Amino acid sequence: MTDKVSSVLYIRLPCWKIYPGGVIYVADFIHKKRPDIRQEILDLALVPSALRRQVLKERLLQLKPDVVAFSWRNMQSFGPHPEDDALDVVMNFDHSPYLWRRIKAAFSATRIIFDYSYSRIRNFTFMHLARKLLPDAKIVVGGTAVSIFGKYVAEKCPVNTTVVVGEGEPAMLSIVNGEESTIGECYYKDARGQVRFHHREENFDLATLTAVNFSYIESIFPAFHEYTGDYMGVHTKRGCPYQCHFCLYNQIEGHEQRYRDPVQIVDEIEALNKNYGVNKIWFTDAQFCSTRRSTHHVELILDEIIRRNLKIQWTGYIRLNFLTPELAKKMLQSGLASLDLSFTGTQEVINSLTLGYSLEQQMQAFQMFKDAGYTNQKVKLYMPLNAPGETAHTLMKTVERINELYKMFGRENVLPFIFFIGVQPGTPIEHLLLERGYLRKGYNPLTLNPFTIKKLLYNPKPLGPIIARSYLQAVDTLEANSDYIGRTTMDNLERMLKDSGLANASAVH
Repeated sequence: MTDKVSSVLYIRLPCWKIYPGGVIYVADFIHKKRPDIRQEILDLALVPSALRRQVLKERLLQLKPDVVAFSWRNMQSFGPHPEDDALDVVMNFDHSPYLWRRIKAAFSATRIIFDYSYSRIRNFTFMHLARKLLPDAKIVVGGTAVSIFGKYVAEKCPVNTTVVVGEGEPAMLSIVNGEESTIGECYYKDARGQVRFHHREENFDLATLTAVNFSYIESIFPAFHEYTGDYMGVHTKRGCPYQCHFCLYNQIEGHEQRYRDPVQIVDEIEALNKNYGVNKIWFTDAQFCSTRRSTHHVELILDEIIRRNLKIQWTGYIRLNFLTPELAKKMLQSGLASLDLSFTGTQEVINSLTLGYSLEQQMQAFQMFKDAGYTNQKVKLYMPLNAPGETAHTLMKTVERINELYKMFGRENVLPFIFFIGVQPGTPIEHLLLERGYLRKGYNPLTLNPFTIKKLLYNPKPLGPIIARSYLQAVDTLEANSDYIGRTTMDNLERMLKDSGLANASAVH
């Protein structure tokens, strides 16, 4: 055993403004286990760029924490988010018919790659600043980016740094308790700069995670109020038994689903709603409703929301395999704001990506919502267009299914969201693309090479140019046409596929 610590400073590294739920859950958990520890949260996402280093330096010197814990959300430039227009840039660079747009896209790509590189270097600089100012402090790094690229992060970190992969609660508790071995999956960079890896022996018992004490969070994170006007994240379970080809959730959180107490979950929602006026909840699970058992868990949560008559709107990524008419009614009654789900219009692509559901079952579930009292909730379709296994024929089938949903819910309520698969290291799709030679063996998934980055945003020929032109034409008409860009893109795609004569093609790429 080493000495227990008495203070922790959590630093959320810069990203776009989004509720830092992961840090808050960890800080709340540590407070309940070790109420003697002084904790603070510094969210650099809320600090102007020019002031971040100075603000960080001041907090480090004022608090002089025994543990400095960094949370790193994003590391890849092609990850779509409000501050990154990489998709639009790639579309224009590769497929715009206008030379000036292609030149403009090239300059924009240079800026994005610079920002991508700079943000990565900056984050490591912040860590090394903490080590310089506090040579005896323990440094911990966690977050989504770290869970995907843990080994790379560990190699670049200062010495005597623990890099946590996946869940932070048990790892942080073992660190603040001064235990010799960190609980959970992690990398450790020792005083000599050597990196060693510790495997996860068991998963955290999520049932022990009680409702967040937001009064305490306010006291250590006054900027908490900056987030209460928008969707606030609440998670109900961790783990995913599915093995979708492009996803890492089952590796990061484990295959076994673990559940929080439904009463504690709704206590948390009620506290946000009654004490802070929060009326929008985003369930941050890999999928809010996925397996038969998790569907029962969802129903218990919804029953509790309805029983307490909470006036909220909620949403989250949903899987509809095990929906029943009764559950659909409860979802609507409890405040469902939108249906957010993966969608592709053919079973062939569903099977190719091992998404693990039946398209016909999904379409039947849509009808259940319609029959259960659906009014004007948005139906958000996240569509992995041009994934391996996609053909012009399957694209047309997707268009046809979307047209069915327009008739069912009203065109204005269906939002097709166009995205391409981002190739993540260690996923089945990466292995497939390496075998096919699409990616070079030994490639660097964190490369700054723009041509490799483009390939990691998977949209190859022959369908890639058609989809891109459909999208770019939709962008051109967006100002004149009040329709949603995703709907216009799919309209354009339908027309182009028919005009090209490819609609009945079946060649798989």
